[in-house]
Amino acid sequence: MKNYNFLSIILLGITLTSCNETKKGANTLFSFDNSKFKEQYKPQEALSLEILNSNSKTIDSVVYYVNDKKIGSKKGVDKLTFQLKEQKLGYQNLKALVFYEGQNAEATTRVELVSNIQPKLLKYTILNTYPHDIQAYTQGLEFYRDTLYEGTGNGSGPSGKKGISSLRKTNYRTGEVYKKVELADNYFGEGITILNNKVYQLTWQNNEGYVYNADTFKKEKTFSYFKPIEGWGLTNDGKYLYQSDGTEKIWIIDPTTFKEVGYLNVYSFETKIKAVNELEWIDGKIYGNVYQKDAIAVINPKNGAVEGIINLADLTTKIAKLEDTDVLNGIAYNPKTKTIFVTGKNWDKMFEIKVSE
Repeated sequence: MKNYNFLSIILLGITLTSCNETKKGANTLFSFDNSKFKEQYKPQEALSLEILNSNSKTIDSVVYYVNDKKIGSKKGVDKLTFQLKEQKLGYQNLKALVFYEGQNAEATTRVELVSNIQPKLLKYTILNTYPHDIQAYTQGLEFYRDTLYEGTGNGSGPSGKKGISSLRKTNYRTGEVYKKVELADNYFGEGITILNNKVYQLTWQNNEGYVYNADTFKKEKTFSYFKPIEGWGLTNDGKYLYQSDGTEKIWIIDPTTFKEVGYLNVYSFETKIKAVNELEWIDGKIYGNVYQKDAIAVINPKNGAVEGIINLADLTTKIAKLEDTDVLNGIAYNPKTKTIFVTGKNWDKMFEIKVSE
C-alpha cells in the first residue's frame, strides 16, 4: 500500500440509478417509482416500494427483494413498506418481480443506507513508550499469550530502499525479535491475526495468504482469496476472519474454507470510509487504522457504523522522523493489561495507551 494518494474523505451524495430488466419478452414495462426515494436513508427510516405500470398491464402480484432476499409480496400494485433498521449500511439493491397476464418482468434500482451515528471523539492517555524496530514496516500487530506478533511488508522509503516482508514474535518491552520468518521478495506482507493457535497472514497484491503454526511458525497452508481483491488488514472475532481490501468493505471470511460469509460497508455518519487498514477486534468492536490518517475508527461489526474516532496525530511528534518513517499503522489489544498498543510503519517507538470517552 505504498503508492496510494493521500486519502480524502468526502461526503458521497449518490444519485439513484434505475435499471429495469425484463423477462419473457417484456420491454421496460415496469419500474420503481424513484420520485418517492431519497438519495440517502438512515436506519430509523423505511422504504415505500411501489411499481409504476405505465402501460396499464393487469398485474397479478409483485414480489419484492432487497439484496436478493425476499422481503414480501403484494397483490396488484399495492405498496410495500420495508423497515431499514436491521440492514447493514451501504447500497440496498431493490428488485421487484412483477407477474402480469401470464408473464413476468423485473424492475431494479438501489438506494444508499448511511449511518445515523455521529462518532464520538475518544480520548487517550499514553501509559508507556517502548522501542520499535525501524526496519519493521508494520502491517499487522496482535497479542497472543502475552507475546506480540507483528507482520511487516517490504515498503520503500524516499531512498527507494527495500525492506523484507516478515512474520515476527517480539518482546514488546525491549523490541527483541524472538522468531522471524521472511516472505520472498516479490510478496508484500500485510495484515495478520491469530485464531486457534494459527497465524493468518495476508499479502497485498498476490491474492493469497498463509496459515502458520503460532508456536513454530511452520507454514501449514497457502490459501487464495475468495475473489480478486487486495489484502490489507485482518482480525477475527473468535470464529470468523475480518479482512479489509482498501475499499469501504470489510469481508467476513470462514477460516477453514476461506469463503466469504458476509461483509460490512464502513460509514462515518453519512460518509463512506475507504482504506480501512490494520484491524483489531476489541470488546466486540473493530478498531481500524484509516490509511494515511493519524486516527483509529471504532466500527460496529453488526452494521459497519463508525461509533468513535481516536485522533493519534500527536504521536507523530513523539517519534524520530527518519528517512523511511511512514504512517501510523498497527493496533494490538493486550487482554492481560486491557490496554492498546499502537505504532507505525518504520517507527522507532510503540505506545501503550488507554482509551476513554
